[in-house]
Amino acid sequence: MNNGQNGSVLQVRSTAFSEGGHIPPRYTCEGENVNPPLEVDAIPEGTRSLALIVEDPDAPKGVYDHWLVWNIPPNAGITEKSNAGVTGRNSFGKNSYGGPCPPSGSHRYFFKVFALDRDLDLPAACDKGRLLEAMEGHVIASGQLMAHYQKDKTH
Repeated sequence: MNNGQNGSVLQVRSTAFSEGGHIPPRYTCEGENVNPPLEVDAIPEGTRSLALIVEDPDAPKGVYDHWLVWNIPPNAGITEKSNAGVTGRNSFGKNSYGGPCPPSGSHRYFFKVFALDRDLDLPAACDKGRLLEAMEGHVIASGQLMAHYQKDKTH
């Protein structure tokens, strides 16, 4: 992934889990299915908005999109159970956060954040393809947080 024209890397963290850690059930289909809080630091000067893509590359039929949000104000923060921007259509067919819900085994979930030099003129409910197309040439930095989730085998 191109980290932007100047090579800036955003720092993406969560107070709910660490890089390479395990996503708590609260943020999954086995819990409240609400989005986790995310913190984004090292946002470069000139950033007008942030975009967020949460995806599972380990899904049986290819990459599964769990959450798409754009036009997030750069200093707003992404709090738990929030929607700080415009929401796109995820692979569940919904315009909302859809938590991890792997059919089997442990899957990786990537929380990818992009710093953009403009707001995106996209209607809500666009899919990831349209979002990526609109972001083309406007990403000045990016970063990600990756964590794992596996369903509780006792259910």
